[in-house]
Amino acid sequence: MKHHNRNRSYLALAITAALTSNLALAQETTDASPAANDSGLERIEVTARKSLETLQNVPVAVTSVGAEQLAQGGISVMTEIQQFSPNTTLQNSRGTNSTLTAFIRGVGQEDPLWGYEPGVGIYVDDVYIARPQGAVLDIIDVERIEVLRGPQGSLYGKNTIGGAIKYVTKKMSGDMEFDLKATLGNYGRQDYKVAGKMPVIDDKLYVGFALASLTRDGYGDFLGTTLDGQDSENYNKDIFAGRVTVEFIPTDDLFFRFNYDQTNDDSNSKGGHRLLASDISPEDNPAIGDSGAVQDDIYNSYSSLPTWNTVESEGWSLTAEYYINDFWSIKSVTAARENASVTNIDFDNTLVQTFDVPALYSDEQVSQEFQLNYSDDNLTLVSGLYYFDGESCGQYDAIYKAFLTFEVSGCNNSESYAAYAQGSYNFTDKFSMTLGARYTEEEKTAWVFNDNFGGIVYPYSDWIPDYVRPDLEKTKVLDGNETWSRFTPKVGVEYQVNDDMMVFASYSQGFKSGTFNPRASSNEPAVNPEIVDSIELGIKSEWFDQLRVNATIFALEHSDRQYKSIVQTPENPAGESRLGNIGASEAIGIELDVEYAATDNLNFNFALGYIDSEFTEILEYDGDGGYNDISDSYVIANTPDLTANVGVTYDIETNFGSFIVNGNYYYRGEYQLVEVRDTLIQDGYGLLNLGVNWYSPEGDWTAALHWKNVTDEEYAVGAYPYGHIDNGLIAYYGDPSTVALTVGYSF
Repeated sequence: MKHHNRNRSYLALAITAALTSNLALAQETTDASPAANDSGLERIEVTARKSLETLQNVPVAVTSVGAEQLAQGGISVMTEIQQFSPNTTLQNSRGTNSTLTAFIRGVGQEDPLWGYEPGVGIYVDDVYIARPQGAVLDIIDVERIEVLRGPQGSLYGKNTIGGAIKYVTKKMSGDMEFDLKATLGNYGRQDYKVAGKMPVIDDKLYVGFALASLTRDGYGDFLGTTLDGQDSENYNKDIFAGRVTVEFIPTDDLFFRFNYDQTNDDSNSKGGHRLLASDISPEDNPAIGDSGAVQDDIYNSYSSLPTWNTVESEGWSLTAEYYINDFWSIKSVTAARENASVTNIDFDNTLVQTFDVPALYSDEQVSQEFQLNYSDDNLTLVSGLYYFDGESCGQYDAIYKAFLTFEVSGCNNSESYAAYAQGSYNFTDKFSMTLGARYTEEEKTAWVFNDNFGGIVYPYSDWIPDYVRPDLEKTKVLDGNETWSRFTPKVGVEYQVNDDMMVFASYSQGFKSGTFNPRASSNEPAVNPEIVDSIELGIKSEWFDQLRVNATIFALEHSDRQYKSIVQTPENPAGESRLGNIGASEAIGIELDVEYAATDNLNFNFALGYIDSEFTEILEYDGDGGYNDISDSYVIANTPDLTANVGVTYDIETNFGSFIVNGNYYYRGEYQLVEVRDTLIQDGYGLLNLGVNWYSPEGDWTAALHWKNVTDEEYAVGAYPYGHIDNGLIAYYGDPSTVALTVGYSF
């Protein structure tokens, strides 16, 4: 880990030259479904274009990881999927355990505060999850997870300018089934999962469920006595999650599915690791003690706040599909979700209240989508209408040096309507074309309260024992309303060279919603949507019935990026911080996937992502009526130049059952954790993972032993760069070396 100046070189010309060769298209990672043919290369199905298709025939950059591969790799949480998808970052956010930081191809959103929209869309069974809080989903009853890279503006709409992640749960069929699974590991890990389905009416009505209790001791501790009067574990886990599904198939042409899910996360808040010693000494304030020093253990921390945290999330959806005839079908998806988060974030991680932020977040959403779809030998069409109504609110009290509290609270609410259509037409047996477009109209309303108070103020009474919140009169500093509309197109051409090779080229556009500044100090105007324009060239190919080579090259321009800048006003000639469309960036890159079925039992896979990304413009007021371009002072955060994964799987058949031995080595090149250049740099690192899986001859018992991060690499996944306050440069880290044994029984 470094936090000093470092120059960076860009290799765009070299990459461009290399990518103009024959290899170019979307990387896909295979799941472990049964082989489609004798070659040993597996048939993979995805719904990247909102219809079920074979992945090798889909001209989209998509990674699909199926249920068997997830189980055999011991993958228990969605963030681990980043290993299999090039140029992708999925990590637990700073200060919390269930807030997602998602970047694809250098496009995402660093700040998870309400009001800021994500750059990567998260979907559970076609239902959009609007906020990153609670979006670090544990893998329960999943059929596959798909990662769609690049703007998905035509089919998926707003806030998918980087891409989309789809969490697809299993559909039910057949006889009654129950699955029991228990996992025990180091750090006191205890995971218990039970899932089942039962036919209430054979082949007509099914009821299914999945329950999970996921607990683990902390990787470290909060040292000293915290504000709630007890020592607490740091980086622990305490989650209960459940899902209920009802499926009804009254006729061969009609299908209904109702889902309900709920997650309660009572894991502690995460304490960060100080990279710089506090500028407060014990002589200045004896209460700080040793907490201001740089600790030896990166998982140990201090906090002057309570260390408890809670995230409650629940939602339901109703899907109805009707197949009118062999060509036409209609589909309806109705859904609602809500989330509430209460957290304590100590930005300075000491025993004194230098910069502490207790916070509340809440959001609710309702959505409705209608689809009209058509498919014959030459034309595939997906079209629809979409409605979304969401409310996102929050409050935080930034306690500064125990004598002043800055309070910010507010809501950023949106209502949007969209109409979309995308179709692919085969002009000949070899040549086809894809056209898509989406029109979205969105209205956003927002209010912000922003003030400061002498002394310490918490969000509400009884948060701290015996604390009673003062009766504070709140006045809105911002009360705004704005409407935007956007047309986002997609154009693509595909050429089927032969049965085993397809090449394609495409252009697509996406947008991230306009918004109001959630930290506004005046009634400032809203900022317009961000826009990403992207082109891709690609190839999908299979060779000698054993080798699959897929790749893509892409280039994108990201304009109207939403950043803060100092703006002079008549009321404030010295200037005030405002949110504006003052940034722009660009990127070029490659994504490559190779799979080799060496024998019936031995399989190798390799995935590579390279991206050259940079800011081309960030404007700052120069104090004289103009602006300076300070883009050289910024970098694309959470985006390593290089990501790579190499894996091997070996199947062994014995009289005692089947064994699958696997391993993978995942490498992430050097990357910066925040967008201000050279504030905090994570050196390149690699993670080695090993596993062995056993399946009984009857198929009812399974067992698996997984060793993650074998070499115990230390690597940062989040940061707070408040160096101007008490040398506040704080990092948060990924998991240490872990070992877990899982035993399962199905009947």
